[in-house]
Amino acid sequence: MQKSSDCLAIFDLDYTLIEGDSEAMWSRFLFEKNIVDKGFLMRITDYYHAYDDGLLDINEYEAFLLTPLVKYPAKLMELRKEYLQQVRQATRKNMMRRVRRFRTLGFTLLLITATNSFIAKPIAEMLNFNHLVCTQIKIDNGQFTTEISGTPAFREGKVTLLDQWLAEHHLSLTGSWGYSDSHNDLPLLNRVDHPIAVFPDPLLRAHARQNGWKIIEG
Repeated sequence: MQKSSDCLAIFDLDYTLIEGDSEAMWSRFLFEKNIVDKGFLMRITDYYHAYDDGLLDINEYEAFLLTPLVKYPAKLMELRKEYLQQVRQATRKNMMRRVRRFRTLGFTLLLITATNSFIAKPIAEMLNFNHLVCTQIKIDNGQFTTEISGTPAFREGKVTLLDQWLAEHHLSLTGSWGYSDSHNDLPLLNRVDHPIAVFPDPLLRAHARQNGWKIIEG
């Protein structure tokens, strides 16, 4: 019989554990701090429409999003602490209760998100996730760049990175649970034993209903 510590509970971040998108929240936070202008926010909005339509070029998007970090690394490292408090306030309490329940039962918890590592790593620490798969920022001579290192944790890329992570940790998806809000995560949700749609977008909702998946909306 498989021990619960060998079973995975996999959680998406944006609109799943938090009521919003962490990178969109970061962009608005930078605007509030006069780091970026309205044109930056409008461009980010265009990228999010592309995401909703399943047409996002994540490399192009991250290259744009990371431009302020490359320009002002020290300042943004300091501001990030204040931003994290906004993320904490945006957490879905019912979903965090589920996270704690899985932890109490001895499951291995994995946060998997397309969010870049500058934002995702401190959020994972704040939410007490020991394991994180995210989009890694390329570091060149100790400096942030606007490039992604390796495979981005997006759509099929999440599955690729998850498979690598499973191999490294000698785990499988037997008995696994997966939570997400987005149709972009269907490649991942179709892999776990217990897929759960959380406040799903229309495409994920339709897929979940067709396949008898549980839907969480409260």
